[in-house]
Amino acid sequence: MSCNDILKQIGMRIKAVREIAGLSAEAFSKSVNLDIETFMKYEEGSLDIPITVLSAIANKYNIELTALLTGQEPHLNALSIVKKGEGITVTRRKEYKYQDLAYEFAKKKTEVFLVKIEPSTKQETHSCSHEGQEFNYILEGTVKFVFDGKEYMLEAGDCVYFDSGHNHAVFATGGACSKLLAVILELK
Repeated sequence: MSCNDILKQIGMRIKAVREIAGLSAEAFSKSVNLDIETFMKYEEGSLDIPITVLSAIANKYNIELTALLTGQEPHLNALSIVKKGEGITVTRRKEYKYQDLAYEFAKKKTEVFLVKIEPSTKQETHSCSHEGQEFNYILEGTVKFVFDGKEYMLEAGDCVYFDSGHNHAVFATGGACSKLLAVILELK
């Protein structure tokens, strides 16, 4: 299945959540702090949806992130084992590939991802912010971590814990791929 098909399916699931909530597109977009134009592109499946936006929608409307990503509810509530390479993969922008490492566990208090970041030749301008806190542990390579405009260089074995309500971004450096473990805690 192509990336475009996956985006369209996720957009259809977001639209279903919005319709079940009985909200207009404008009211729904405001409820998750998005401008209406961007939200409509997400709902149409014409724009890549950041995992942080999907997580915010899931938390706000009390649904599982896995359900938005796959259309299936997670069903485990005591133990979940994900073997190497088996997590659900979500591509966020061309450079970012997220692997959900706890996709079958229901009612998670955190989201856990293995993030592979390809080096980019584009101007590094994107950043995000979302409610909660986040922990990143660098597994491979070197990354530039940008927090509220200040840059930090992190290498394999380094980690950062931060308030994710601030603008932040991570970029692979040195012309090589980097990997990190990201743990996202959304505070309600």
